[in-house]
Amino acid sequence: MSSHRAPKTVGDQELALLRYVSERQDATVGEAAAGFGQPRQLARSTVLTMMERLRKKGYLGRRLVDGLYRYTPRSSPKAAVGRAVESFVDRALGGSISPFVAYLAEREQLSDAELAELEIVLTRLRRRRSAKD
Repeated sequence: MSSHRAPKTVGDQELALLRYVSERQDATVGEAAAGFGQPRQLARSTVLTMMERLRKKGYLGRRLVDGLYRYTPRSSPKAAVGRAVESFVDRALGGSISPFVAYLAEREQLSDAELAELEIVLTRLRRRRSAKD
């Protein structure tokens, strides 16, 4: 059994906070509590807990500047979403994306923009596969 552990995934609220910090390139707990927490009615202590959770999971770093910790992104929100999707596919779909693709094929609310995105992804996958051959 391998001792290598995959980075932990993040929840929706943590991902939103990671996006907030990433957009600003860094933030103190006070700044994040005011700009991110207040509009969502989150207490400062909740924002602190979330930032520390993100730090322990490896998504944020922190450094002491003028007596305050400034949190900086170590991982992009896109990477965090990728890990969450990978975890979902492994855990809920048994490692197969076929059930998800079948769901998308039957979903009537798929917009033209979403269909175009899927076509781009398929084109990239085909190019990678043909480059390997």
